[in-house]
Amino acid sequence: MARKKFYEERNEGDVDMTPMLDIVFILLIFFIVTTSFVREEGLEVNRPKAQKSANNQNNPVIVVTISETGLVSFNGKIVDIERLPARIENYLATNNTNSAVVIPNVDTTHEHVVNVIDKIKIFDHLTISIGK
Repeated sequence: MARKKFYEERNEGDVDMTPMLDIVFILLIFFIVTTSFVREEGLEVNRPKAQKSANNQNNPVIVVTISETGLVSFNGKIVDIERLPARIENYLATNNTNSAVVIPNVDTTHEHVVNVIDKIKIFDHLTISIGK
C-alpha cells in the first residue's frame, strides 16, 4: 500500500507594520502639539532717537567703558564698579546731563555689562545707551 504523505504548507506569518507606523505618527503629533517652548528673556535695549535741536548737543555725556577683563572706566578714569554710583552722583552734582553711554569691549562678558547697567539704573533720569 502506498502511503500518501500529507504535506501541510506552512504559511510563515508576516508582520504588518502599518498599525505600528500609525501609532508612531500619532505619538509624534502628540509630542509636537504638547511641547512647550521656553522663551528666553533678554536685555531690553532702548535705542535713543536722534535729536535735532542744537542745545541738547552741548550737554555733557557720561561715558562708561568696560575692558575685556571687566575693568570699568568712568569718563576715561579707571574706577571700581562699586564706586561707580558715587562717581556718577558727583558728576551729576556739577554737570547737567541726562544721558549715559556704556561702551563694552567686544570680548567683555555680558555679566560685566549688566552689572554696570544696573549700577547706572539707580539714577532714574539717566538714559542709558550702549555704544561700540
